[in-house]
Amino acid sequence: MTLLAIDIGGTSIKHSIWENDELCYKDSIKTPTTWEEMKRSLIKIKETAEETFTIDGVAFSSPGAVNQEKRIIEGASALPYLHNFPVYDELEAVFNCPVSFENDANCAALAEIWKGAAKGLKNVLFVVVGTGIGGSVIVDGQIQHGKHLFGGEFGFMLMTENATFSDLATAVNMAARYAERKGCERGTFSGKEVFQLAEEGDLIAQEEVATFYTYLARGIYNLQYSFDPEIILIGGGISSKAGLVERLDEEFGKILQTVKIAPFKPIIKTCDFKNDANLIGAVFNYLQQEKR
Repeated sequence: MTLLAIDIGGTSIKHSIWENDELCYKDSIKTPTTWEEMKRSLIKIKETAEETFTIDGVAFSSPGAVNQEKRIIEGASALPYLHNFPVYDELEAVFNCPVSFENDANCAALAEIWKGAAKGLKNVLFVVVGTGIGGSVIVDGQIQHGKHLFGGEFGFMLMTENATFSDLATAVNMAARYAERKGCERGTFSGKEVFQLAEEGDLIAQEEVATFYTYLARGIYNLQYSFDPEIILIGGGISSKAGLVERLDEEFGKILQTVKIAPFKPIIKTCDFKNDANLIGAVFNYLQQEKR
């Protein structure tokens, strides 16, 4: 089976061919600003691919809450024109072949259980730490979307009286807190800069880095003892930070000294796939849908 894999992002659309169990012929274009422009771009991508390949289906990774039963994309995203209309039907009509859709974070998680860091495992949590915190819940190898399609929206967890997991455990918000304490505007510092300042001895930076790790570890600990997965994978920009897993393991040790009844630490790893994760996961989702 030869599939066209397409990852729709807010700034670019990545596309590739899946053939002989691997991605090939990868390219990207700037994300269009209207649905009609988007549709024309997608048709052109498929027509260009068909000059070389025979396409059996199109596998999409997209933002938003994908409702696979209703065959629409619900929720909201940076691309409002994708939502709440029969997107499957419209694209299948113009492509003249089956299409599949899955949320981008879910696609990244599927890539990891299919061919990545969680290969061979059935029960996995995927925590994406970016501007906010999202992710996926995988049980028996299947994405758990939830009644309201909010499965994996871990960032909504309330960690203090008025602050969520996303508020306290992202590098973006760590940098914003540091800037505020320094009397600067939000966005003045990046998370990478705050980590560097902490290493150089800046006491305020060290405090904010400690807060970041404390709450990231607490959130992951809570998820472990709520879902009891085999492993928790960390994705997003923070996953490339050297020493992340080791520092979190230290924080888990502190938690277990307080919660003495807890018998084990969470097992965490960073993701194997980076830029190709959504494309690979979109293909796996398509193959899963074909089997149903």
